Amino acid sequence: MKRIAILALLLLTALALHSQTKYKLPPKEVVDILDASPTPLVTVNPKGDALLLVEYEAHPPIALLARPFLRLAGVRLDPQLNSRQRLTQYTGISVKWFDGGKTVRVELPPSAKVGIPQWSNDGRKIAFTRDVGNGVELWTADAVTGKAAAIPGVRVNDVLGSPFDWAQDNSSLLVKLVPMGSRMAPEEPKVPLGPVVEESYGKVSRVPTYQDLLKDPQDERLFGFFAMSQLALVNTVTGELKPVGAPGIISSVSYSPDERFILVTQLKAPYSYRVPYNLFARKTEVWDPSGNLVATISDLGISDEVPPQGVPTGPRSVEWQALHSATLVWAEALDGGDPTKKVPFRDVLMRFESPFKGSPAEVLKVQHRYSGMEWTANRDKVIYSETDRDRRWRTSSLVDLSKPGDARKVLFDLSMNDAYNDPGRPVMESRADGQRVIAQDGDWIYLSGNGASAQGDRPFLDKYSLATGKKERLSWSDEKGLERFVAFVKASRLSVVTRYESKTEVPNYFIRDMKARSRKALTEFKDPAPQLTGMSKELVKYSRPDGVALSGTLYLPPGYKTGTKLPVLIWAYPLEYSDAGTAGQVRGSPNAFTFFRGPSPLFFVTQGYAVLMDATMPVIGDPETMNNTFVEQIVASAKAAIDKLDSLGVADRSRVLVSGHSYGAFMTANLLAHSDFFAAGIARSGAYNRTLTPFGFQSERRSFWEATDLYMKVSPFTYANKIKKPLLLIHGEADNNTGTFPIQSERMFQAIRGHGGTSRLVLLPFEAHGYSGRESVLHVLAEMFEWGDKYVKNKK
Repeated sequence: MKRIAILALLLLTALALHSQTKYKLPPKEVVDILDASPTPLVTVNPKGDALLLVEYEAHPPIALLARPFLRLAGVRLDPQLNSRQRLTQYTGISVKWFDGGKTVRVELPPSAKVGIPQWSNDGRKIAFTRDVGNGVELWTADAVTGKAAAIPGVRVNDVLGSPFDWAQDNSSLLVKLVPMGSRMAPEEPKVPLGPVVEESYGKVSRVPTYQDLLKDPQDERLFGFFAMSQLALVNTVTGELKPVGAPGIISSVSYSPDERFILVTQLKAPYSYRVPYNLFARKTEVWDPSGNLVATISDLGISDEVPPQGVPTGPRSVEWQALHSATLVWAEALDGGDPTKKVPFRDVLMRFESPFKGSPAEVLKVQHRYSGMEWTANRDKVIYSETDRDRRWRTSSLVDLSKPGDARKVLFDLSMNDAYNDPGRPVMESRADGQRVIAQDGDWIYLSGNGASAQGDRPFLDKYSLATGKKERLSWSDEKGLERFVAFVKASRLSVVTRYESKTEVPNYFIRDMKARSRKALTEFKDPAPQLTGMSKELVKYSRPDGVALSGTLYLPPGYKTGTKLPVLIWAYPLEYSDAGTAGQVRGSPNAFTFFRGPSPLFFVTQGYAVLMDATMPVIGDPETMNNTFVEQIVASAKAAIDKLDSLGVADRSRVLVSGHSYGAFMTANLLAHSDFFAAGIARSGAYNRTLTPFGFQSERRSFWEATDLYMKVSPFTYANKIKKPLLLIHGEADNNTGTFPIQSERMFQAIRGHGGTSRLVLLPFEAHGYSGRESVLHVLAEMFEWGDKYVKNKK
């Protein structure tokens, strides 16, 4: 009897350790900050004469996340809505007109939950979705009057890709609809038809550890049912609906510039249990406006043999060429998609003109991996980019697609990690017919970039000559603020929309006259947390013993007295670099306004901590082997950060807390296992046992079987017996990120507990890799504060 009682007590104790608790709340001042309304999302219309402002709930109730959802083929979908799972709710729409300063409120039903609106090509209308009880409606609104209405009888399929796009007439929409008629989702068989079987016949398939994949025939049936859509042309004025082609599992669709053809990609059976839907068997076709087949561009099988960091074989990145009536351009791999093969050219660019008879023409062989193109305003001239995986190098070149024999002209050629010399990205603009091209005057284009420097970001707008390579700086953010180019106003090149902020000024939008050097306010967003205005913020620089430059942004509580040693939180995320020079570059700006959103570690400032945010933890070396010294490099970086804070008189080095999310959590557990610098750690949604991600992780290129010792060395799970400092593990129960299965935290917790260590595991219901629900976010902050206070701030 006594033995039974003891066993029962042990069972109850185990259950208590894993039992569900009620959601906690952090201190009221934190709740108030988190509940403050966020500033709206803002976009400029194609004409450059109005702002669209979209209001949203920063943290919806957990009830939204708890709605029944299905995990199918890498997609999480809401079966009631026939849409992707909603994690953010958009609640209001306004339009701010530049001329006259009039603000128009779009008329919506009370408590409406809508999707992100899309401007019509003429910038006078918007289209958006609205969630209702039995599906997703399609709405349009007049941006001038605010009048809005649903298209009667239309239910949008919002599962794969964008559900609609404007036609050139600014009155019609090309829409993916839920197929008409009576529909009933496949029911789960009460008795299984048999086991699930997978086979391997010598086929090399080194796919990542994807999540939410299909598991059985019932999943296949459900995916086919909910992803099935009917393409249709919908007149938003008359409500007339014209079906286009037969229903299918359509992943993408786009009109040709002359709207005589439609490019459609559809998925087809057989499906895969190993990869998400975008790698399923698929065909890309050209249809006429009625849905009749004109040409097949590609007909590909399941892409589950793609080499690590490689690409699928066959046509990819298929798109319409701008400024042509109907011409397609795409890339194809010449190396089998395998980046380890030694070949003179990795890709070839192909071109196929209407009426799509005969064979496509080869345009250009690309030495390295093709990574995209941007159309200039000159017909046939395009800027395309290629990346060299071995050197982590990006080259952007100008080429004339109508002259395949002509040599390319290299415009920019630099390390992908070189932030200081980044030329920026071309400014794009929309033509009246909806085509997107680079903003251009003669040979001059415009480039907008972050302007990274040793003092922090100073965003810029440059004018750049494609003919001579000459560059003129039109605007540059000052030393006290942060001003980013957003768009040109109307057709002007001297009047621009900018987003300005500073340490104490919330980001707002302005019209800036670059010639007169004046600014006119377009928005007046308020500080959501004025109680933290007195918070100190500065960029701190230091270096590792090996000479690598490091940095981070130091935040100190309002009223901080110089020389006072505080408990410190160091938050970091390791990044990989090929050389020390680019690794040491400063990224970000001390002049950025600080928003307190989500379970941000910055909230520790409200509790009397100093926070070193985004402390750099570079891992430098040959891309093939750099992780061999991962542990040594992050330990050296962590010590350098603590030494710097100690030298500033800010840190009590006996009370330092380290924390990170995802790969930062992996870093955190490793630092506790391999150093004695920290009083405690907090690891969120991490992966700790690299044998569970055997075909690579982050940028690691070797498999577990090629580098077994390395995988064991960098796995903090291997050294759980050496983690003697308290470690809080937090994980979303529905984590959908590749490799960070919740079991990673569960097994890490068990390993630490099994060796007598101090740890706590918090699993958040319905939460994915990031945390969205209000209750979850507040609970995470409460857990983090309690852990920090117990083992760091009030450490005995």
